[in-house]
Amino acid sequence: MHGLEADDPRRMGDFTLIGRLGAGGMGQVFLGRAPGGRPAAVKVVRAALAEDPEFRARFRLEVAALHRVGGEWTAPVLGADTEAAQPWVATEYVPGPSLHQVVGAGYGPLPEATLHSLAGRLARALRAIHGAGLVHRDLKPSNILLTVDGPRVIDFGIARALDTVAGGLRTSTGVVLGSPGFMAPEQVRGLRVTPAADVFGLGSVLVYAATGRLPFGSAELGLHALMFRIAEEEPDLTGVPDTLRGLVTACLAKDPALRPTAEQIAARVRTDTADPWLPPELLAELGRLAARMLTAPTPVRVPARTPEAAPAAPAGTGRRWRRVVAAAVALAAVAAGTALYLRGDGGKEPAADGASGAPRGDERAVPEEFTGAWEGVVEGDPQYPRRTLRLEVTQGGTGDLVASYIDTDGEHQCAGRGALVSAGAGTLVVGEGRITAQMPQGRCGPAARQTLTARSPSVLTWTSGGLSADLHRSAGGPEAVPAEYVGVWVPANELYREKEMIRVVQGPAGGRLVRISAEAGMGDGTEQYCESSYVVGAVSPVLALGPGTYTAESGEDCRQPDSVFLTVADGRMLLYSMAVDAEPAEFVRKS
Repeated sequence: MHGLEADDPRRMGDFTLIGRLGAGGMGQVFLGRAPGGRPAAVKVVRAALAEDPEFRARFRLEVAALHRVGGEWTAPVLGADTEAAQPWVATEYVPGPSLHQVVGAGYGPLPEATLHSLAGRLARALRAIHGAGLVHRDLKPSNILLTVDGPRVIDFGIARALDTVAGGLRTSTGVVLGSPGFMAPEQVRGLRVTPAADVFGLGSVLVYAATGRLPFGSAELGLHALMFRIAEEEPDLTGVPDTLRGLVTACLAKDPALRPTAEQIAARVRTDTADPWLPPELLAELGRLAARMLTAPTPVRVPARTPEAAPAAPAGTGRRWRRVVAAAVALAAVAAGTALYLRGDGGKEPAADGASGAPRGDERAVPEEFTGAWEGVVEGDPQYPRRTLRLEVTQGGTGDLVASYIDTDGEHQCAGRGALVSAGAGTLVVGEGRITAQMPQGRCGPAARQTLTARSPSVLTWTSGGLSADLHRSAGGPEAVPAEYVGVWVPANELYREKEMIRVVQGPAGGRLVRISAEAGMGDGTEQYCESSYVVGAVSPVLALGPGTYTAESGEDCRQPDSVFLTVADGRMLLYSMAVDAEPAEFVRKS
């Protein structure tokens, strides 16, 4: 929290403002006090929006709807003035950390009993929100605050008001309606959003709470790839308890009509509110901090710790967790807006697997010579690779997840991220990887520590777990697939042109961009249609594809495809298996 600046208001209605909590494209958030001393998060709409009559009209309707939601599962509205020169709304300050802070930076994945309670309580929160005629549109761990009494859902309501404002608002202010890792397929596709989108978000939140991972992988491998996975692929539910897997699967249905309603989920999940809903240690710490915050005459400030004053490393999860909660409670109102969606640079969602988002002195420790996309052959040779590695290095400091990798061999494809351990003259060390995606499921282990040595501006020497390879600079971004591969291909042998086809679309490495279909002969003389989709693991010197996944249209006897790689020369494309030595299949462009 920061002190008030010279031109900041000192009062909004009956609320005394005592500090700045955050700012974004749509306004400013202040910590305030009601006349009786009750702490409040006071959100003030910025002047440019206040001058838009259509926005003001919708904002007026939304505030009225928020009053109907009530405060059992949300931060209740304490006061508002939609007719002021700068409209504002005050909500109860929620003294609790976000689910993201709990899972990603301190306590870790929640136990099974807590997950059931969280599912039921969030379903009841959504039931109240939807019953008031609102759609949250951005249900994610950082918008769910944990308190002694239960979770509180924050930051909803303003999205519909924004629908009426000219599209330039979104680009000029950086406002994004939804967070990629928790968007529903219909949001990704730009279709109409209904309460079913919030149910999809609930399913994604439960996966994160149970595992610390996003169900469709990390955005580090590319925003377009992540959105493609959400729209087209099945979620990774590894680590989700069996007792919740069916519910989560239903919530994450691609078709909104197939998802249960919040009302149905609330009826399905048993929630005994008489029992503690969080682990005892967590409940006790939240209770102490909440009491301190609610009775403090001024906002709680967390003093900076010197390294000498920090607890010793053997202090364990308990002390680390208490430090995280203390910092989170002091800053919780930054996100505690029920009606205003305030997202600017200060509202950036931290990495979902717990990478620190705190600024440090070495926040740009990675030498520029290492940043970018790199690819190489780990086993085999450039013409006939048996294992490829793609590595994308981004800027960051010690402890940041700066390296994303895709490791593809004949039978597996493993994707993950690693944190920066050290950076020196010509050398970069990345710690043990954290798995973000894998095919087939359950077949990948975390990557060993990786050491990168710069040999030239375009070549790195990579070593990890006894393996080594030369990595060369490669294409990155949403158009990483070389143009010569993109299109529809059919067998060079005319006898098979009506039976087989390969489709390659443009996109980033890590995207499921290739489909191969064929009519395969069966032992009984019949033919069966098989179509598989593949994730691009590398784009040079060949297009490496991980093990395929059969589409719903495929027959039940289709065999799980191995990894393959494609090469193009003289207008023809050759398809090789990465698992066995065999003659390649030859294809030409479909005319």
